[in-house]
Amino acid sequence: MKNLSGFVPSLLVAVAIVVLGLCIKAGIDGFSHRDRAVTVRGLCEKEVMANKVTWPIVTKEMGNELTAIYDKIQRNNAAILAFLKDNGIENSEISVNPPAVNDRMANSYSGENIRYRYNVTNVIVVTSSQVDKIRKLIDAQTQLLKQGIAVAQDYEYQTTYEYTDLNSIKPEMIAEATRNAREAANKFAADSDSRLGKIKTATQGQFSITDRDQYTPYIKNIRIVTYVDYYLED
Repeated sequence: MKNLSGFVPSLLVAVAIVVLGLCIKAGIDGFSHRDRAVTVRGLCEKEVMANKVTWPIVTKEMGNELTAIYDKIQRNNAAILAFLKDNGIENSEISVNPPAVNDRMANSYSGENIRYRYNVTNVIVVTSSQVDKIRKLIDAQTQLLKQGIAVAQDYEYQTTYEYTDLNSIKPEMIAEATRNAREAANKFAADSDSRLGKIKTATQGQFSITDRDQYTPYIKNIRIVTYVDYYLED
């Protein structure tokens, strides 16, 4: 009985040690598995039409008498405004900037023979959500030539197109980018004989809006990239 009574505690201690060892091993394996992760990128791109256009209509006049130049600008502005309103552009979409006068005689360092002292730039700006209509008017602005109005091409005043309704498509694009990321992660897990676990971390990149190309600035390309870390499980 003495031998039996000594054997039982020893057996219990041995069993406890084995169980403890198994628990420690499971904990270590679990910890190491927690470090097994894959980082994937989810991309979503979408093309949209611009919903805002800013169109500067530039005219230039040269001369030696400011009064005469001013009168010519007034006549030009009246004709341009009539052209716009006849084609359905509202007053709220039009702004007339004050003329910018360049007095070439004021440049004391100029040694050139100056024929015209004043060079005046006049700009009427149309800002509208009627993008298709404005594009047609830009093509039709040659009608102003028949009235003796030469619309100048000036790189300082470029027609610009914008897309301002990003918030309406953000949720859909983020969801698609996240789905694409998960698909990539599932493929990686399958190739590595693993299963995809929970998300470890996720980062949403910034939205970018760019012209689709230089020839169609009114078509915008919207892009979002998300980065997601998934745990991998056996």
